[in-house]
Amino acid sequence: MMIQDSFGRIHDYLRISLTDNCNFRCFYCMPDEHYDFTPAPLLMQADEIIALAKLFVAHGVKKIRLTGGEPLVRKDAAAIISALGQLPVELVMTTNGSRIREMMPVLAEAGIRTINVSLDTLQEEKFLLATRSKVYKRVRENIDLLLDQGIAVKINTVVMKGFNEAEINDFIAWTKLTPVEIRFIEFMPFSDNRWRSDRVFSHQEILGSIGRAYTYRSIEPRLNETARRFEVPGHQGSFAIIGTMTAPFCSTCNRMRLTADGKLKNCLFSTGETDLLQALRAGEDVLPLIESCIRQKKEALGGQLDQHFEQLDAGLLKNRSMITIGG
Repeated sequence: MMIQDSFGRIHDYLRISLTDNCNFRCFYCMPDEHYDFTPAPLLMQADEIIALAKLFVAHGVKKIRLTGGEPLVRKDAAAIISALGQLPVELVMTTNGSRIREMMPVLAEAGIRTINVSLDTLQEEKFLLATRSKVYKRVRENIDLLLDQGIAVKINTVVMKGFNEAEINDFIAWTKLTPVEIRFIEFMPFSDNRWRSDRVFSHQEILGSIGRAYTYRSIEPRLNETARRFEVPGHQGSFAIIGTMTAPFCSTCNRMRLTADGKLKNCLFSTGETDLLQALRAGEDVLPLIESCIRQKKEALGGQLDQHFEQLDAGLLKNRSMITIGG
């Protein structure tokens, strides 16, 4: 039995946030310096994560992505990753890359073959400004470590006018001799993340910047692709653009998001969510809640971003902050 919405979209990809905690403080993700992390008892415990994951896999989920916050700061992350690695599912992860080295044995043992690393700048001083963390060199070394171990690396880069749009071709240059996929992401609005429409550097602007320095060509899209992929002839790596604000991919969306406190969101921008954790703790049948949540999914962007981004009033959006959703 598959999990399907009212538009006929099969949902076989689950993103699980392990924690809303993070050792970075990126302004576009966290609301402010004084953010209060969710108390541990309100988070899904390891056995609850595994139980819910098994239920989703039994109903057609083929891919699970671990997110956060920063998933690897959770103290029992290794145990959770090891257990999920036993399921018949493709297990992947999004991380800030700071804790890869110490977690490398468990990542390899769990069979993780692809990891997304969030990195918005290739300048150490700007990295400190963005993350308030002094581990730029460690992150770069850990990316190299992943590649050395044969793990595919995708770099998630949120492009923001006035911050890093001038670095786009520095990232492309990196792909010349390094087999990474750079994923340029349009700046998206979430609760209290200082989003402004004039900071969005669009899909077309990104391609325009690259086209002034490089010749590139499209790569055939994969099923349920969120990104439009490209390659520069002669480069070992590639690049892609996630154009949520200007070129959304909702028609083929197959994603569900389980927050660290056990709420199911049927879309990154959905106004509502379904509490699976409390139902699980009460001994209730969780499957009908999952099916109902996904059936209520809007056709596109949670039904909230239906106008051009330049006319969007971010203050009217009903959503969580990015760090509490898990991306």
